[in-house]
Amino acid sequence: MAGKTFAEKIFNASTGSIVFAKPDIVLSHDNTASIAGTFRKMGGEKVADPNQLLIVLDHNAPPTSAALANDYQFIRNLVTEQGIEKFHDVGKGICHQIVSLYAKPKMIVVGSDSHTCTAGAFNSFAAGIDRTETAGLWKASETWFRVPETIKITLNGKLCQGVYAKDLALWIIGMIGSSGADYMSIEYHGEGVKTLTVSDRMTIANLASEMGAKNAAFPADDVLFDFLGEKVEGIWADEDAIYAQEIEINLNEIYPVVAAPHHVDNVKAVSEVEGTPIHQALIGTCTNGRLEDLREAAAVLKGNKVPPNFQLLVIPASQMIYMLAMEEGLIETFIRAGANILAPSCGPCLGTGQGIPADDINVISTANRNFLGRMGNKKANIYLASPATVAASALAGKITDPRTVKTQNKFPYASEQSETMTIPEGENRLLDMTWNYSDVDNLNTDAMFAGNLTYNIKSSEPEKIRPYLFIDFDASFPEKLAEGQIIIAGANFGCGSSREHPAVGLGQAGVKAVICKSVNRIFYRSSINQGLPIIVLKEAVDAYKAGDKVDIDFTTGTIFIGEKQFKFSPPPEKLMNIFENKGLVNFYKKN
Repeated sequence: MAGKTFAEKIFNASTGSIVFAKPDIVLSHDNTASIAGTFRKMGGEKVADPNQLLIVLDHNAPPTSAALANDYQFIRNLVTEQGIEKFHDVGKGICHQIVSLYAKPKMIVVGSDSHTCTAGAFNSFAAGIDRTETAGLWKASETWFRVPETIKITLNGKLCQGVYAKDLALWIIGMIGSSGADYMSIEYHGEGVKTLTVSDRMTIANLASEMGAKNAAFPADDVLFDFLGEKVEGIWADEDAIYAQEIEINLNEIYPVVAAPHHVDNVKAVSEVEGTPIHQALIGTCTNGRLEDLREAAAVLKGNKVPPNFQLLVIPASQMIYMLAMEEGLIETFIRAGANILAPSCGPCLGTGQGIPADDINVISTANRNFLGRMGNKKANIYLASPATVAASALAGKITDPRTVKTQNKFPYASEQSETMTIPEGENRLLDMTWNYSDVDNLNTDAMFAGNLTYNIKSSEPEKIRPYLFIDFDASFPEKLAEGQIIIAGANFGCGSSREHPAVGLGQAGVKAVICKSVNRIFYRSSINQGLPIIVLKEAVDAYKAGDKVDIDFTTGTIFIGEKQFKFSPPPEKLMNIFENKGLVNFYKKN
């Protein structure tokens, strides 16, 4: 009998099984106000298990409008009323850093944010979900999980001087593509794992969502035990476990890289883009705002100053990290170098707080996404890199190798992911009740519904979402959207954040289904929760020609495209019940 993977052991079930489990931690942040509204719509009054909940105010902290301030106050009142003890108010830190205070080996951690996978650094099974499903957990305290297939990544050797965990994570993304691990679990093995600190592991696990993965996991070893201050029982894969894919990486062969605009798998060696002018730099976020990251950046910046008219922003990931950075003199180093220090928050990463870039400038950032418009301005270009590369580039005013050596490196893997396109104004993509986006890969949640609208319009307000759906991608979409329409799309549909607004808007508008080549895992779950069927069938998309009449029979599992028919597995009865009830909220109210 074959051994089991980490995921199979966590859920005590084989790959592909559907199991119900009670998570140890249910994380939410500023979106808690919206989750509470959905919880009430489900008929919820008292949270089933307040001890499960971890709530952190971080995405817009301190709040940038009266409406957000009122949301924050509502959340404070809610926490008191519901007896929720794991609450961290404004300025305490970014939720994925705060979770390090609670995550332990063998735990199941879920959160209404796509980067919840960060907690996999602690030998936890950690995955993002959407707001509606989070509300369901408040009500029922358990949810369903599909036991994922697993990719085994074996790390050998040790990273060279001037090369960091961020370089490794981007390297892997560039190697397999932003959908290369769709719906999969990633396990990190090998002697090289022992050379990675918990901070390194958090950075690598954080970026699992940018590979399309459900989660990433590291073993419970002495490195983790030293961090936790105790030796606890962990869980890990058997030596004879069966994997969907195995990858070996020699850490000593990795060199500094960047993710170039406008997709995280558009990876280049720093030497390939060296000299590109940079006007703004960001060091921090949930990916690289830890003390070790600040030390790396400060070591480069110490005794130097950024050029005139250059904006350098530094955001410690938590108040504790901020204080430790002050004690070590790192904050003084940053200020003397010309940086602005912001409160621990997510703000500029998703374009909701201080630090939104101007038109036509290049930004280099330690964040995790560089979609067009991600930082709040679709006329800016974002490069992603390690803290050391960002600091060196800030000093030079152009992309620079932190090792101060001249190389001719060329990233060895060509990304198969195409750039997300924008539909030209006046071009009609709606033909016979079908939206033809069959040539569009990587249609991400930022393009579907801009990040800077996320907290101004709650996902529990579908009528307010509709006017903004897809508007930055296809300006004609909102006014032409109608009940019964079908969307045909390419690969990696719905990639990006756990933002459920697009699924809410499409579901409430009565879209019959989305047919695509592949879909992001969280978006797939969000769509089910909103009563929006997603059918993954590449051959149907490939066969579609603009103007073909398209119809779907869910009972028989048949797609009709022109004169052709394509079969798919009909949704299980439980999912059909959710579709028929027009979403999880109505389903919970009736059941």
